[in-house]
Amino acid sequence: MCMKNKSEQAKKMFHEGYNCAQSVFCTFCEELNIDLETALKLSSSFGGGMGRLREVCGAVSAMFMIAGFKYGYTEPNNDDVKTEHYTRIQNLANEFRRKHKTIICRELLGLEKEPLSPIPDKRTEQYYQNRPCENFIADAAQIIDNYIKSN
Repeated sequence: MCMKNKSEQAKKMFHEGYNCAQSVFCTFCEELNIDLETALKLSSSFGGGMGRLREVCGAVSAMFMIAGFKYGYTEPNNDDVKTEHYTRIQNLANEFRRKHKTIICRELLGLEKEPLSPIPDKRTEQYYQNRPCENFIADAAQIIDNYIKSN
């Protein structure tokens, strides 16, 4: 998986059937020094806006996981370090919001709040034509890649 363009690599993973979070997070395995299987398992719960709850977009959650893995804090009582990290996360969220107006999965997909099913939609050509997720995945991968390259 050594493609140059992170957005294209993330979109490719999505088309292979991985969820939004997995598609973004696993694109950065090399930078995170994490094996693919571990990365897939770690990010598996975040697809569909957290297990199809349609809350925070899985691609956005993956950006946050990547930022935490690379730049996160380990000192539980250091408010300065926490503030620095939370500022980083909010800046990443704001950059995604500038492009898409929200970081909430159901809002991105134009879905109403309704009873939720844990059953994933079948990945058909129609699914890919109707879902804008590929764009969100590509943008999230690009945002976090740009952030890593500039820090």
